[in-house]
Amino acid sequence: MTFIDTHTHIYTEEFDADRTDVIERARRAGAAALLLPNIDEASIEPMMALCNAHPDLCHPMMGLHPTELPADPSPVLDRMEAMLSEGTRAFVAVGEVGLDFYWDDSRRDEQIAVFERQIAWAERYGLPLVIHCRSAHRDLVDTLLPHREQLIRGGVFHCFGGTADEAGELLETFPGFYLGIGGVVTFKRSSLPEVLAAEVPLERLLTETDAPYLAPVPYRGKRNEPAYIPMVLARLADIYHITMEAAAEITTQNARRLFSI
Repeated sequence: MTFIDTHTHIYTEEFDADRTDVIERARRAGAAALLLPNIDEASIEPMMALCNAHPDLCHPMMGLHPTELPADPSPVLDRMEAMLSEGTRAFVAVGEVGLDFYWDDSRRDEQIAVFERQIAWAERYGLPLVIHCRSAHRDLVDTLLPHREQLIRGGVFHCFGGTADEAGELLETFPGFYLGIGGVVTFKRSSLPEVLAAEVPLERLLTETDAPYLAPVPYRGKRNEPAYIPMVLARLADIYHITMEAAAEITTQNARRLFSI
């Protein structure tokens, strides 16, 4: 059984002590690829170093996370786009980008403007979008909708945790997009299994960890890592009444199709 972790931050300091072991555990568990989303300017160097060390496994994205905006985002965005345009490294997506008004919406308009600029990158360079959205569903849809026809590569709504109505709206409105599903689907009080069963075909899902965050049961509250994806697949197999192997095969093909890996 093989899988793809479509969203993992194993280049961060939480993995400095045992990153090589984490990579080895991921391989043994069946990881065919690990996709690394960028979050800010400081994360570019460690992310690229990891991808250069494991080019057969680790693949980078480029983007500015909505909660990581500097006082003036333009210079950072200029440098990030320059890396995309150079074409010296195969970035698999524009990400992690989007909107987050959970803790603070004081920079709402600025977040939207930055997101729109990065949507334009996906259009210009023919890349999928990896979208972070928290407490911003309506603004997300309204911002993305005018670009629907130009986003020919589609994308993923990372770490989806919304309602059945929200899932249905996203999948119907943006047919080239997937929902990213991770450890939350294993949580005892999560409503995500019911949402998926009611509204989302497995052919529209990707597996992810968001490591080091959101570890699945029985590791909830501990550091997450790609080797835990099989626990997500086991829960998806229960939800869709199929085998783990079938769940892994479908979600892996979904990821290969979206990210061209």
